[in-house]
Amino acid sequence: MSNEIHRTRSHSHKTDLLEFMNANFRSDMSMTEFAKASGRSLSTFKRDFKKVSELSPERWLTDRRLRAAYDMLKRGHRVSDCCFDVGFKNVSHFSAIFKKKFGLTPGQVRKLREE
Repeated sequence: MSNEIHRTRSHSHKTDLLEFMNANFRSDMSMTEFAKASGRSLSTFKRDFKKVSELSPERWLTDRRLRAAYDMLKRGHRVSDCCFDVGFKNVSHFSAIFKKKFGLTPGQVRKLREE
């Protein structure tokens, strides 16, 4: 995926947060960079995010990346490809939090496709 940031505008000239985050969850940006790219300061970004999600932006981002990786694994993609494609930088960290969330390792999910 390119490093192009996808922006979507709402009525208030600020980027719609969930659309923006869904379009850019694979990007290697800090929360400060996500905030700036969405047209907000970090504190406003976090405050506005709280209005649209019960999760913090950091937790939402991790969850979104894990769900995308799960879908890729079910389609037979390699674990390392999924890890890096969805925005994680470390396969062992990815595997550990993936198992914590889903109760299965990434490799086990990938094998579900084969059964």
